[in-house]
Amino acid sequence: MYRPLRLLIAMMLLIPASGLAGDVIIRSGPGRVHLLELFTSEGCSSCPPAEERLSSLKANAGLWKTVVPVEFHVDYWDSLGWPDRFASATYTQRQQAYASEWGGDSVYTPEFALDGREFKGAEIPAASGSGGNLEANLDSSRQLTVRYQPATPGPGIAWEAHIATLGLGLETEVRGGENGGRRLRHDFVALSLLTLPLHAGTIAGTLTLPPAKEGEKAIAVWVTRTNESAPIQAAGGWE
Repeated sequence: MYRPLRLLIAMMLLIPASGLAGDVIIRSGPGRVHLLELFTSEGCSSCPPAEERLSSLKANAGLWKTVVPVEFHVDYWDSLGWPDRFASATYTQRQQAYASEWGGDSVYTPEFALDGREFKGAEIPAASGSGGNLEANLDSSRQLTVRYQPATPGPGIAWEAHIATLGLGLETEVRGGENGGRRLRHDFVALSLLTLPLHAGTIAGTLTLPPAKEGEKAIAVWVTRTNESAPIQAAGGWE
């Protein structure tokens, strides 16, 4: 056999079966991984302590293994003295949808949600039960493939994946509003949020992520039943 060809084959044998060399591969494992969401705003003076709490998860051994944090900046503070550069009406609508499900008639910041339910606890509970196996593969062209194996598969269930690109170590010099004059630091900030229907049978799908933004360093992925908000399984990891 021609020697360079033998070398090429040998190199190919070293590539993991689940992805090509250089791909970012994120896996949940079968244990249930919590999705922790924080709704916040740079215009809210009571939000920085909540964001610091979320940032502390960077040093937590359970990061990505038992908990996936996502910080959503809402836009209803933007008219009150400071426009938040990370704010999005989409994130406000997400919080409003939660409030409607919880029987509330208003939204507020800071507000935590754990696995789709309002969360006011001091400690994130330990993972329990099984959420199935969730895997996401991001290649060099920013094409993301998501595969999900439910813990209890059943016919007639439609699934979708939700993908957030996350920024870390982002700083803002706030010049107005309640935090005027402060330098705020943010981690796990949602820079984009996409929804991907998963094909029946394979429970998989592929999409292309938008170009990376400033500070993008991680990805969060979670699966729900179609048109439902409660995550069944989550996964996250560094890019």
